[in-house]
This record gives sequence, structure tokens and C-alpha cells, in this order.
Amino acid sequence: MSGTITLPTWFAVLVVVLATLAVVNHFLLPAMRWMARRSVNKAIADVNRRFDLKLPLFQLTKRQVLIDRLVYDPEVLATVARIANERGVTRDGVMAEVVSFAREIVPSFNPYIYFNLGYRIARRFLRYFYHVRVGWVHDAALKEMPPKTSVVFFINHRSNLDYLLVTYLASRRAALSYGAGEWARVWPFRAILRLAGAYILRRNLDDPVYRVVLRRYVQMATAAGVPHAIFSEGALSRNGMVNAPKLGLLSYVCRDFDPAGDADIIFVPVGTNFDRVVEQRTLIANADTDYRGRGAGFVLGSTFVFVCRQIWHKLTRRWQGFGMAAANFGEPLSLRDWSKRNDISLASLEQDQLFAAVGALGNELHNRIVDAIPVLPVPLLAMVLLTKDEPMTRDEFRQEALKELEDLRGKGAHPGILEGGEESAIIEGIDLMRRLGLITINGHDKVEPHASERNLLQYHANSMVQLSASLEQHGFK
Repeated sequence: MSGTITLPTWFAVLVVVLATLAVVNHFLLPAMRWMARRSVNKAIADVNRRFDLKLPLFQLTKRQVLIDRLVYDPEVLATVARIANERGVTRDGVMAEVVSFAREIVPSFNPYIYFNLGYRIARRFLRYFYHVRVGWVHDAALKEMPPKTSVVFFINHRSNLDYLLVTYLASRRAALSYGAGEWARVWPFRAILRLAGAYILRRNLDDPVYRVVLRRYVQMATAAGVPHAIFSEGALSRNGMVNAPKLGLLSYVCRDFDPAGDADIIFVPVGTNFDRVVEQRTLIANADTDYRGRGAGFVLGSTFVFVCRQIWHKLTRRWQGFGMAAANFGEPLSLRDWSKRNDISLASLEQDQLFAAVGALGNELHNRIVDAIPVLPVPLLAMVLLTKDEPMTRDEFRQEALKELEDLRGKGAHPGILEGGEESAIIEGIDLMRRLGLITINGHDKVEPHASERNLLQYHANSMVQLSASLEQHGFK
């Protein structure tokens, strides 16, 4: 009984490996899953306690369940059969594409990541760079919506920081699901955004299989009451204006809507603006070219260079912030009311008629976004400087800007500048423009545009020029 048993080394190693796997599978993994579920449940309870919102069940459903529902959706399966027949390939081959696209699109929303880590990171990051403001919120924009109502935030795309800005400012009312562009397919952005509830878009992929999978996901999420955030332009503005809306995602949200049904879709127009846009020089330099396809190296390289530059400014004590960042939440638009007003039932329209109707809806939302753009010091000062197009003393520059601010306010604009603090905000804006090299101040205290920065000044001024013209045309919405 006390004899020694000799085992081959390979067998002993195999026993140890199998025993380790058994311990991991039966003890460690269940414990980790229990801890993860406990953290998520605690986060949900914390959200219900701290924030005035209730998370849709769709956002709390396991990711694999959502993927399976999407893959075996009747419309998706019908498209698979049609495409397989058209291409002369097996149905299994097309289904493999569907599964791949579904795994790429469907997020894995984690309330703890979104409301605890995400909220705190967004708040600290934004406040480190900017003085963050909510310029104006329409009374109905962020209130509790009626049952069976889906909310879509329709936003201009000024900067990639729009994601953080709107998420941070709206977080007490909604856990927003964004459609992130190709840049978000780069690690680690992809994993982070998925945990925050974002779904990844391939805007330039014209594959019918991909399009139907994306469309059905957006429609499933909308029908389940998941709050969406859609960037109206589909890309960053390179001229500082709110450009014509892209209709793809908007048509996905609307195409099956029946105004006679119980459900409604509420669009909340959101206008954002920044004293300094992080990507402004890249956007100006690539105004006529498409840089979105440069890949992971460009995304990570640009981010790394930006972070290193700001760290260097901090270490050399040249860091003084980027000025203000603000968002206005405009008057909501009910799709049911809009459909009845225009005598349209989107669900019954043919493809061409549908896109014409969605185009009209997009234009109305676009106008509301333009009218909701916040007035900030640097864009306002840039407009004054280029409009006058002559040297002014600092005092004259300040007075002209204050006068223009009051004119815009009289037209119905809602500044991101705190009331009563206009003069100090304008003075800080002039100092920021001087630090950024946008203006020069000569020995006679005369302010002039820097000769090489007129394009950048025009970029900032365009948001105010467009706002002023829009308000004159039809007033604030």
C-alpha cells in the first residue's frame, strides 16, 4: 500500500492540466460569472436610484441572444435565400456572412461601464479640456417619454468628442446607443464602444447582406425602446457648418413606422459647438479628400500625437484649456405628428417615395439642429473678425462681439455662455484665440486675423453665419 507509483512525465503533465481545467471550469468561471452578474445588477440598481431613467430590457439582454435573434430574423433569412440564389452559392455560405456581420454590429452593453466608469471618464475628460455647458434644453426634450415611445437624438457632428459630450449631458435621462464609424473598428476603441452600447458601422460597404443585417438590428433596437443617437451628417463637418443630412440610418429607423399604431418615435435635435475642435486642423487640411479609410495607424497615430502634445503643454505649464464646449437640446419632433401633418404613412411607401419622405423629414430635423447650435466665444469672435475685415482694438473687438451676441439672442439663439458672464467669456475667448495663433495683436493694440489662419477662422465663423441666416429665415425651433 505504501509503494511508489511511477508515471510518465507526459501523463503527469496531462493530469495536472486536466485538473486545472476542471477547477477553472467548475469553480473559478462560475465565481467570476457570479461576480460579473452581481456587478451588473448592482449597477442597474444604482442607475435606477441615481438617474431618472429605466433601462430597456433589450439593452440588458445577453449579447448572444441578440445575435441569434438577428441572425434568424425572418427578413434576414429571406434575404439570405435570395442572395444565395442570385450568387449561385450555398445558403450556409451566406449565413456565415450574416453571423460575422451580426457579431460585428451587436454591442454588449454594460451598465457598470456606461454609468460608472464611462460617465466619470467622460466628465473628467471633458472638464479637463473644456468648460462644459448646456446652453438650453427645451422643456420636452429630456422629460420622461410616454410608454411605447422610442427616442432618437439627431446630432450635428462637430467633433469625435460629440460622443462624450452628448452622452455626459444626457446620461441622467438616457443610455444612448451610437452608430460608430469605421474608425471604431480599431482596438481598443471597438471593445470600449461595444461595452458602452455602440454598434459599429461600415458606411461605405454596399453589401445587401450587411445592409439588411444592420437595418434589422437598428429596427429591433428602436422597436424595443433603445434610445439612439444619430449624427445627421454621417461624418465630421469639414467646413464648420451643419451639412446636409445622410438618410441611411434615419430611413432604417422610420421605414416601418405606422402612424396609426400605438408606438411613436420622438426625435430630439441636438446642436453642439466647441471653442476649439480637437480635429480642426486635420479637417481643414483634408477638406476635399476622404481620410476615413487610412486605417488603424492613422487613428492611433493621430490620437497618440494629440495626447503627447497635451502632456507636453501640461509639463511646460502652457496648458490653459480649450475654452467652452456646449450642447443645446431643441424642440422634439414626434414622427406620428409629422406623418399626420404631411399625410404620410412611411410603412406603406415604395422605395423611391420612402426616401423622398425621409429626405423631407431629414431636412426639417436639419433645420432644427442648425437653430439649436450654441453660440460660443471663439466662433462668435471669428465671425465678427471676418465680417468687419479690418483691424480693431481689443475693446472694439469685445464690444462688437457683445453686440452680435445680443443680436443673435434677439433672433432666438441660445448661447452656451452663462447669462451675466458674457463680457468675461468674450475676453477669455480673445485670449484663447491669441494663444492658438488665430489672431495677432500689434503694438497699437489692434487685433487682426493671422494671415495663415483665415481658413480656420472661417471654419469657426461658419457655424455662427449659418445659425444667423437660419434664424432670420424661420426662427428658433
